[in-house]
Amino acid sequence: MTTSMTPDLGRFLFAFAIVADTHMNEDEDSSASPFPAMKLANARTRHALQAVDRLDLAFVVHLGDMINPVPALATYAPAAERFKELARGLRHPLHLVPGNHDVGDKPVDWMPAASVNDAAIALYERHFGRHFHSFDMEGCHFIVLNASLLNSGLAAEAEQRDWLERDLAANRGRRIFVFIHYPPYIGAPDEAGTYDNLDEPGRSWLMDLVARAGVEALFAGHVHNLFYNRHGPTECYVLPSVTFVRHDYSEFGRIGPGDENGRNDAAKLGWAVVRVHERGHVLRIVRSGGATLAPGERLPEPRPRLEPSHSKEPHAAPVGMDLRHPWAEIVEVPATGALDEFARKRARNDYPLYALWEMGVRKLRVPLQDLADPRVCARMRDLRAIGHEFTVYSYGVPQDGPARAALVEHADLVDVWEVAILETEFAAGLRAVAALKAQASLRAFLSRLHAHPAPPPGARSFRHAIDHGFLPEDGGQIAALLDDPAARGAIDGLVFRIGRETAPAEALPAIRRIAAAAGKRAAMHVRLAGAHLAENATDDLANASRVAEACAAALAVNDVDLFFDTFLDVDRGYYVRHGFLDRRHNPRLASFVYRHTHAALDADAGRMTIGAAESFAGGRLLLLDAPARACALVLPEAPLPARSAPLPSAFSAAAAEWIDLASGAIAQAGAAGEMIQAPVLVRIERN
Repeated sequence: MTTSMTPDLGRFLFAFAIVADTHMNEDEDSSASPFPAMKLANARTRHALQAVDRLDLAFVVHLGDMINPVPALATYAPAAERFKELARGLRHPLHLVPGNHDVGDKPVDWMPAASVNDAAIALYERHFGRHFHSFDMEGCHFIVLNASLLNSGLAAEAEQRDWLERDLAANRGRRIFVFIHYPPYIGAPDEAGTYDNLDEPGRSWLMDLVARAGVEALFAGHVHNLFYNRHGPTECYVLPSVTFVRHDYSEFGRIGPGDENGRNDAAKLGWAVVRVHERGHVLRIVRSGGATLAPGERLPEPRPRLEPSHSKEPHAAPVGMDLRHPWAEIVEVPATGALDEFARKRARNDYPLYALWEMGVRKLRVPLQDLADPRVCARMRDLRAIGHEFTVYSYGVPQDGPARAALVEHADLVDVWEVAILETEFAAGLRAVAALKAQASLRAFLSRLHAHPAPPPGARSFRHAIDHGFLPEDGGQIAALLDDPAARGAIDGLVFRIGRETAPAEALPAIRRIAAAAGKRAAMHVRLAGAHLAENATDDLANASRVAEACAAALAVNDVDLFFDTFLDVDRGYYVRHGFLDRRHNPRLASFVYRHTHAALDADAGRMTIGAAESFAGGRLLLLDAPARACALVLPEAPLPARSAPLPSAFSAAAAEWIDLASGAIAQAGAAGEMIQAPVLVRIERN
């Protein structure tokens, strides 16, 4: 078994921002498009560019569709002037990529607007400059392409093709990044041509060049939704719009599509920041929430905030997610008639993946059926290459068949194999575990499946639930089990599970002691579900407080793997509960609290002790102690006055920092506000 490690990125070099699909209008409150959200395009672009301009960047790239009017409209030039007025205020160099609204659609006769042509290219160059070019920055090479030209037969296509081949040859061996408007593909290199990708033969020509040149990353826009692929060594990103969502992809959700039938799903709007290191890069999506600025309005001065880590970046990350829902699902998007009429599009929903990245999650728990599905297994391999770790679980040891073959063949993808065995069958089950481990290098963690006794005569109900995982009070049973040398040699770790009624900070140290006594590693599942299958656990603040406590405890211990159950809302079926994302795949409060708790405590991971915990009217207080600082975690059950938290007197000092774990905002004690609306971390530095 290969041990997964986060890639060593090396020294940070520089950062750049990417903005896409602003679709600016010729006037502030009008648009050629019939959707209300389109009238906000200028105000949303104004906000985005001001926010980007505050960052410490080497340059900014716009991935195209700067404006909404297409070249054939009389409003093209006025809209271009509105965009240039905003762009002139940027202090960073700005590189523009031509989009189909800027230079014409790709050459397909059923496209709804006119295809690229010589006149449109000349118009673009008059307003925006070169339609393909390259530039350098600190040893890296950056290429801007005109995607609409591919397959056009125009003289400009041949010119760009010859130039690109020469440019790549001249920069062989360097780190290369490509910017393009149309994605070459959305989910698979051999997918059918649609409105949202490049057609053949141009697609294969381009991607063969990209692969041969070892391009590090390719960035595209156009689709107004998020997608990620690896094409050989190349990481391929499709980025969101600043202005609106292409709402045909709302088909990914399992509930209604949101505002304007999904077009104004503001949580999905934003831009990206790419941090370039010596040996790799990290892309972060910055969610704008659809924020706007009126003409002449300026952003307020920023408050100090925590900066959470991305999954690729080095940080303590013992806390993972149980992916109960399909996480690499292919969805067929209906051909609704505006942009695609003659076939359904097939696309993979990558919103869960991007949410995991922005939270900094590395550890993912998936069923064995994912490993046995070639398509999902390939996706696991893509993610493992960038540092993700997989716990694969099964009930019992798979016998001969596809599941067992997958576990043996793809053992290099499996960090932990978690096997649930009925407690009355431990002896035979562990012999089977040992036999499979003799075939493949696997770390096996044992989860006890509880055997429920038959209901007594006359009973009118029974325990209708599957219970697996050891409990914190099972130390005696575990010690007896591991007295058997065969059992002790068969397993490498123990799986525990705690219900919603159990405080994570109290359970985790007990679990750690049991595992240490057994000489094994432990994993702990923290349930967000209630105790009863008909109970709805949908209190987001209660979830967020549980998440903050569990993350803080896991970071303090830092040698127990913790998984939250579950990542995405369960809103139908049994044990209904909120998770970290809703069914539109937008983040809930728990998602923000997870990332900021990690950011606040990462520096002290493994060096903290869990101190006193107490409940008070309206919440719970947990103390943490580290060599350089003391921390108090305030976990509200409902919004409460800040003064009602029973903090030790030391935390009332003026130098104490109050960190809102929902926003990451940092304030001094005297400016912390009157009300606590979300979990708060109060910390004081020691002299």
